[in-house]
Amino acid sequence: MAKKENWIAPSILSADFAQLGQDVKDVLNAGADVVHFDVMDNHYVPNLTIGPLVCESLANYMSREGLEAPIDVHLMVKPVDRIIPDFANAGASYITFHPEASEHIDRSLQLIRDSGCKSGLVFNPATPLDYLDYVMDKIDMILIMSVNPGFGGQSFIPTALRKLKEARQRIDESGYDIRLEIDGGVKVDNIAEVAAAGCDTFVSGSGIFGKANPNDPNRFDTVIQQMRDELAKVG
Repeated sequence: MAKKENWIAPSILSADFAQLGQDVKDVLNAGADVVHFDVMDNHYVPNLTIGPLVCESLANYMSREGLEAPIDVHLMVKPVDRIIPDFANAGASYITFHPEASEHIDRSLQLIRDSGCKSGLVFNPATPLDYLDYVMDKIDMILIMSVNPGFGGQSFIPTALRKLKEARQRIDESGYDIRLEIDGGVKVDNIAEVAAAGCDTFVSGSGIFGKANPNDPNRFDTVIQQMRDELAKVG
């Protein structure tokens, strides 16, 4: 399976929640492709963020504003099955979860698809990819964490590059239509290296929102273009 078109996926965990809709509108208008929506439960990870009501409000806002972009919901919650339908009904396009958060990974993946969304697994820095062995036919996204989940603004863990290469090989050999995503510490200065390892979907929170001047209506244009320029070097 050939590497897919590159997607830049700003993580709204780093956005200004007092003006979340406007931030999302501006970053999509600047050329981003996906809205990455981080859900933390203060149980599976040591932080508490946002739930289905915020997702629904954001999806409704995007619809009113004519913004067409997938909402990529990354569930860092345990147990995971109970909340999957809630996010599907709230407007999620992709729903990914951590295998450690499910009692029955195959069933959780099927639940996501039965709910009308694309499904995926997320791998922490120390989680092996072996969970993929028997479920590649039920996966639309593999997300490699390049930080330990729970908080934004962390530094990139270099061993994630090796895991990306292994995941890319698995995807290519499977023949399935699967995106390969990375999340954690992705910025302009390392996005090309990440792409060269086989990634096609790049989550960036502070690397995008942290670079913006809040008083500039085009505040995300420069950083998104810089990322595109770096990705173009890889081809």
